[in-house]
Amino acid sequence: MPDSLPRKFSSPDELVAAVGEHLGCSDWLSLDQSRIDAFAEATGDRQWIHVDLQRAARGPHGCTIAHGYLTLSLLPALVASIVSYAGWTTRLNYGSNKVRFPAAVRSGSRVRASAELVGVSPAATGLLVTTQVTLEHEYDGRLQPKPALVAEVLTLLLP
Repeated sequence: MPDSLPRKFSSPDELVAAVGEHLGCSDWLSLDQSRIDAFAEATGDRQWIHVDLQRAARGPHGCTIAHGYLTLSLLPALVASIVSYAGWTTRLNYGSNKVRFPAAVRSGSRVRASAELVGVSPAATGLLVTTQVTLEHEYDGRLQPKPALVAEVLTLLLP
């Protein structure tokens, strides 16, 4: 495992050699109600379990929870703190495979990403990098047993 983050890659050979390696973990990020409300406003997803404090308090989690897509939207920034593609001028979020949300993230939780490089392949315009990202979450100071999110993230690197 690398000693310092972000892990820097400057060439395709370096990336290929690192396939299968755990690249590290991001810092923790707080998911408070104001961030959840801002996401609800931006997307129009105002389902009660995300924004209605009183109703959610009586719901299955005892409080509001973050949108699954909010947690997914945090991955580019969190992963960028883990890995850097210094040898390319442009890095594009190309998509995600096998996105799953195994556990809800309660308002007031902290999340962090853990990344493993799982594939590198040529693409018509550059290089396609596949990273397995797991989003851990901590509530009331306790790491939760199931991850909040697991996804294969696709990054297109352009020369």
